[in-house]
Amino acid sequence: MSPTNIFAILAIMMSSVVSIALASDPDALQDLCVAFPSSGVKVNGYACKEEANVTADDFFYGGLPNPGVINDTMGSVVTAANVEKIPGLNTLGLSLSRIDLKAGGLNPPHTHPRATEIVFVLEGEVDVGFVSTGNKLISKTLKEGEIFVFPKGLVHFQKNKGENPAAVISAFDSQLPGTFSVAAVLFSSTPTVPDDVLVRKLVEKKS
Repeated sequence: MSPTNIFAILAIMMSSVVSIALASDPDALQDLCVAFPSSGVKVNGYACKEEANVTADDFFYGGLPNPGVINDTMGSVVTAANVEKIPGLNTLGLSLSRIDLKAGGLNPPHTHPRATEIVFVLEGEVDVGFVSTGNKLISKTLKEGEIFVFPKGLVHFQKNKGENPAAVISAFDSQLPGTFSVAAVLFSSTPTVPDDVLVRKLVEKKS
């Protein structure tokens, strides 16, 4: 292989590594940094707990084996396993969630401003989709054991297509991906978004 080709391959590999590094939370600079929220210090993450006080429970969470209790009108519930539930995730750049959906249940359109998401269907049949910045809907029906990816920051959803309960496990490349629910942000913010801002686009579409 010529030196030119070797250099080109090395350049491509380096750009890939840089892209991956920039796609998630910053890398940790120590073995562990168990979150210590009560310290009051928060600079792009939580302050570290004294290592002498760290225990195995800081890295454990038992909240995902069983379905969550669904009590909202959308027919879905999300059980998060992020740094707020697992302090040991602090600075590690990953987290999980479990999404449970009743028959016909919907996890309504939302985004995660700090993370790409990959979902794995535990049970059921689930319609998933996201909308690109070019306003293109990319969607698919997933069956048990299948996987789908939602790019960082794009609006996406999950809907139970079947007549039985469905469950999905979501993984994120952030310890705290954040959830930005489109409807809640537009109609339940404090203070509220002015009506003339919300109505104008609807009137424009009708005319």
